[in-house]
Amino acid sequence: MILNKKYFCIYFSLFFLSYSVSQESINVLTDSTKTENLDEVIITATRTIRQLSSLPMPAQIISKKDIKRSNSIRLNDILNEQTGLITVPDFGGGEGIQLQGLDSQYTLIMVDGVPLVGRSAGTLDLSRITVGNIKQIEIVKGASSSLYGSDALGGVINIITETPKTGFKGDINYRIGTFNTNDLSTTINYKNKKLKAGIFLNRYSSDGYDLNKNDDLNTVDPFKNYTINTKVTFDFSEATNLFIAGKYYTQNQDYNASSTLKGESAINEWNTHLKLSHAYSEKWSSYFEFYTTQYKAKDFLNDENGSRFSDSYYNQLLIRPEIRSTYKLNHANNFIGGLGFNHETLNRTGFMVQPEFNSPYVYLQYDGDLTEKLNLILGARFDSHNKYKSQFSPKAAIRYEINDKFAVKSSVGYGFKAPDFRQLYFNFTNATVGYTILGYNAVSTTIPELESQGEIANIVVPISEFEAELHPENSISINVGLDYKPSSAIKLELNLFRNHIDDLIDTRVIATKTNGQNVFSYYNVNQVYTQGLEFNATWKPVNQIKISGGYQLLFAKDETAEKAFKNGQVFARENPSSPSFQLKKQDYFGLYNRSRHMANLKLFYNIPQWDLDTNIRGTYRSKYGLFDTNGNTYLDVYDDFVDGYAIIDFALNKTIYKNYQLGFGVDNLFNFTDTQNISNIAGRIIYGKLNIQF
Repeated sequence: MILNKKYFCIYFSLFFLSYSVSQESINVLTDSTKTENLDEVIITATRTIRQLSSLPMPAQIISKKDIKRSNSIRLNDILNEQTGLITVPDFGGGEGIQLQGLDSQYTLIMVDGVPLVGRSAGTLDLSRITVGNIKQIEIVKGASSSLYGSDALGGVINIITETPKTGFKGDINYRIGTFNTNDLSTTINYKNKKLKAGIFLNRYSSDGYDLNKNDDLNTVDPFKNYTINTKVTFDFSEATNLFIAGKYYTQNQDYNASSTLKGESAINEWNTHLKLSHAYSEKWSSYFEFYTTQYKAKDFLNDENGSRFSDSYYNQLLIRPEIRSTYKLNHANNFIGGLGFNHETLNRTGFMVQPEFNSPYVYLQYDGDLTEKLNLILGARFDSHNKYKSQFSPKAAIRYEINDKFAVKSSVGYGFKAPDFRQLYFNFTNATVGYTILGYNAVSTTIPELESQGEIANIVVPISEFEAELHPENSISINVGLDYKPSSAIKLELNLFRNHIDDLIDTRVIATKTNGQNVFSYYNVNQVYTQGLEFNATWKPVNQIKISGGYQLLFAKDETAEKAFKNGQVFARENPSSPSFQLKKQDYFGLYNRSRHMANLKLFYNIPQWDLDTNIRGTYRSKYGLFDTNGNTYLDVYDDFVDGYAIIDFALNKTIYKNYQLGFGVDNLFNFTDTQNISNIAGRIIYGKLNIQF
């Protein structure tokens, strides 16, 4: 870890030194007071077009320019470099996003304003999303259920794909790197006065990698996947517009589950998105939207004799129509409202029934400038549901501009996360070990069946406790921020946040089996919170240089655990043979897989006379705990921790004859790996890239 910190400092020192040496030549070319002033606009935060700089809630945009310059090819790569965000692997090998210390299941992931599905274990795998056709990525932090309902308890990430701009254009991108990783994509766009049409194709493959050479298994097995996106917009008139988009994704992977078990997995995902918009007047406009998506996954394992050992399947379907209207009272005040219906089904291994969720919803939001300096947003949404308690989700946000340089803002909102199909209907017994996991609604019928078969030794939790409904998880999210822009070249942002979650859904043992194993189910129990601060800074001394950095301080804790430590009810041992001792409140570290400190630093350097740009990007994550290692069921300072680490990425791009660009880079420059605890960091990756525009 000390070595990584040293390299982190040395490498950035070299870049700053090179900047100082070249400052004189840069000033000759460019007035040092001239900077790019682009009014970035964001849609996700309010479902209307708003300037990012005027928002009263914490939000950020990752531009297409920064994505291209970093040479990233998958969504998880670029999100890992943002303040307060980090991707963490789940047990199935996917990577989900952790935002403000909240698990990936609490962040809604959307493409062009509509949600993705396929959270087989609660995590939506971000590595399945290519960035090749992304225009920008919009990130809104804090509860957003007032606009987006369930899954937006922690925030929203919306991926906006590219729209054709002029005439007939296209490009071809190819990147090859370590582990025989190949990413090939092409985009073809066409635009005339009424029609905009585009198609994007991507093929991504890798031989995988192995972090542990002491066994016969790969950390990531070889795979290949394909993505096809189409997007068409047609203007019937200046007032009426039709949007149609579609996507298809497929992946195949061969894998080894052990030295004797080998298998294959296949994923197929598609969606269609239709939107008809009409402006009735300068004040009134509305649209009808219809969206449907399906995610299917299958996998199997065969033993060394070729006989089928196990197989599983997952088939989720979502259909959602929605009508939305916008009313602009005047230039300073507008209203947006909508109503829609979610129809969702899931058929998967381990379900005795094929459940169906039906959820109508309605929302309304006011966005107005009460004065020239004061902006207020008030919104609320009501979600009904056929399987859990209805939810009312209000939100309020306010921003006051003290002067041209300084503004304060604050937002408070209610968020909720509905119980998913797995938590309600799962009925799974591990054939090898013998434990059983039951969804909340499956307990009352399955436990009596297991009893009649002589498989239950003792019932720990009475079945009567499962007669009521499993409640949605809910939170109150508070953000308070300061924006300071002392000059056109410097921007500083500070945000204090707290997310308090009630009715957290957790697992517990509800019965013991005659084979010595347990029966687990889900229940509402914990109250947890995440709180801390985020700081972002951007400095552009000249057009050629952009330096940005960010830091997050995070405290993520279980209130029940805090009380236990405070009351002296928790003990620990330094080693198995030593006597136990009582722990104090300050010995409680917090929730698993959360780092107290995270930081990033990026330097982008453009040399226009050479048609060359380069950048170096670093991220740091402090220590965190994955398991209780001293037997008291909590994560305390005497447990074993994963050491903190720094990752440095470098990229260089050279444009030739305007339409050709060559790229080279190294991700994880100093080859950091942790073979025991971190499966999604493969080591040093060296790559080359070619881009052709036509």
